[in-house]
Amino acid sequence: MSATYHDWEKLDELSRDLERARTSLSEEFDAIDWYQQRIAASKDPDLKHILKHNRDEEKEHAAMLLEWIRKHDPEQDKAFKEHD
Repeated sequence: MSATYHDWEKLDELSRDLERARTSLSEEFDAIDWYQQRIAASKDPDLKHILKHNRDEEKEHAAMLLEWIRKHDPEQDKAFKEHD
């Protein structure tokens, strides 16, 4: 649950799931950024290869979450389509 929401118990199940998905998406983007910074800083090619693999898996996770959000939030899906 997001630390910023004040009354979790009043949310319906879809709102809770959307919050979970959006929080997870934010965490995936944070992980992508951390891996990217480590890739840029590392001089070891073998380590860079592993970090790139890990970063790319986080990108896949983010894409999966975005697709789930699009399926469950028609207004968000519309916004994505308008800005493709």
